[in-house]
Amino acid sequence: MLNSNLLRKLDMQDLMVFIAVYEQSSVTGVSEALFVSQSTVSYCLKKLRTSFEDELFINTRTGMRPTHKAGIMYPHVLKILESINLCHASAQTFDPTAQPVTFNICAPEYFEQLILPRLLKRFDFADLPVMVNLHKFETDIPADDLRDGSLDLVICFGPNCHRSHNDFKSLRLLEDDLVCVFDKRATPLEPRLSLQAFTARRHVFPTPWSSTTDIVDGWLARQAQKRQIVTRSNSYSAALKMITGTDFILTVPRRIQRLLASGAVFNHREAPNGLPGFTLDMQWSQSVDQNSANTWLREQVVQACAEQQAA
Repeated sequence: MLNSNLLRKLDMQDLMVFIAVYEQSSVTGVSEALFVSQSTVSYCLKKLRTSFEDELFINTRTGMRPTHKAGIMYPHVLKILESINLCHASAQTFDPTAQPVTFNICAPEYFEQLILPRLLKRFDFADLPVMVNLHKFETDIPADDLRDGSLDLVICFGPNCHRSHNDFKSLRLLEDDLVCVFDKRATPLEPRLSLQAFTARRHVFPTPWSSTTDIVDGWLARQAQKRQIVTRSNSYSAALKMITGTDFILTVPRRIQRLLASGAVFNHREAPNGLPGFTLDMQWSQSVDQNSANTWLREQVVQACAEQQAA
């Protein structure tokens, strides 16, 4: 709120006149620089003097001399105009049709399998010159790359699967749960596995990002249990091949099971009661929160995830 109602009568031109008079010390020079009449400059000065209750500039033989108050005001008024210019610059809308653009996203295989294809189809159907470079998710969020702009977005699992950073913003994209997949010939009869049946089987552990454990192992540890991992795979597709013709068990997100586990080869059963689900989250640096290109990209990801959620 403003300290005085008199300040409401000021406009941008008044502030521009103040800066110009302060820097040039000449009403004539200001008139020419701002392409306004000298009477307009005089009128603006009158409004400024009334609003700030100070003479501000004293007419001398060497030009317009600023008062003490004008000297204090100058850096603040200058910052106001700079802030207005920044607001105008940030308000410019990103146009994905204007020129080719490349976005860098760090994400696990879950995103690559389920969301990225939808995202690329949206760009293709709209004939947008947009390229997406997908970076493999390692052990933790690549915070430095997100801060320095090497990455535009990080897609990760939640909640609380990774270390939090105060200078990052986060948005939940969708929710999913885990199911147990088997070779059709080795599928247990019960529709939901007990904890005992779950730990009795040998497991194939898909590691779509660099990790020695996942939410399954964390949950088992809280139950004072652990599973026997017979092998680790680098992808969901490879893990499915590894359980073919065996009695191994593969625990994967339900959406991945629906997408990749063909009903001709595989069956699935519900995971033991209490095994938690997870979220897919999007993180970005606060420094690009108002960036129009980054905002546009986030909107596209949100829409693609909404389509997947509804599918």
